[in-house]
Amino acid sequence: MLLCLKPISNGGQRLVHFNIETQPPGSLSVETDPFGNTRHVLSVHPEHESLEIVAQSTVSPAPFKPLPAGLGAEAWNEIDASRDAFPHWDYAHPSEMATPSPALTEFTWKNGIARGNDPLHDLILLSDTLHSVFQYTPGSTTAASPIEEILSSGRGVCQDYAHVMIAVARSWGVPARYVSGYLYVSGSPDGRAWSNATHAWVECLLPELGWVGFDPTNRSLADERHVRIATGRDYLDISPTRGVRQGGGETRLEVDVRMRPLANL
Repeated sequence: MLLCLKPISNGGQRLVHFNIETQPPGSLSVETDPFGNTRHVLSVHPEHESLEIVAQSTVSPAPFKPLPAGLGAEAWNEIDASRDAFPHWDYAHPSEMATPSPALTEFTWKNGIARGNDPLHDLILLSDTLHSVFQYTPGSTTAASPIEEILSSGRGVCQDYAHVMIAVARSWGVPARYVSGYLYVSGSPDGRAWSNATHAWVECLLPELGWVGFDPTNRSLADERHVRIATGRDYLDISPTRGVRQGGGETRLEVDVRMRPLANL
């Protein structure tokens, strides 16, 4: 299996500690992918009926920096001039799960989504619009679902929201990348946050600001609550787990994410 579970240390985020274990034990080797993410290659050879992967991380998140009211129309000129620049080519052009289509064109026209006079304002409005028109419905799509499914049904999960926003942003010429990670939501008596999955959002490259995170699922900017694991063109680049197995029987995947705030990191 290929595991993408180690949080990245960049953009202000600092990884303090990371540990990964499996049961049954297996062979783990480390590699770095083309996008700078750490991956663990796991091989488990003995026969087994279940596989448990436990990753524990301590992370100091990037401090949230308030954004300006806007960048002005001249920022579009800078974006257009660098659209085909080599360093961000992969993020400025379509990828397998974030690509233009007639369904996307119809969706943007129907919902008044269009490039306007300020890229920052336009992207915030795009994120807000996706939050408003889509209904978050776990189980309505799968990891392999193309964006046409959420565009047709209006129902999906964070992965789908992110792919639609990336596809639209790239069609405007804005480099955009997919971010996998964790989102801390307080509310439990002991300060822990419980989830059944990782989270996904979008980062767009803007003049003067660099990479800015947008979370259309929650109608927010990425802030101290967001812990970044990896970035890529879309989900296929940085899926948390991927692999093959030999043997019969059925399979079932269970995910449990637990977070708690720490002091004095």
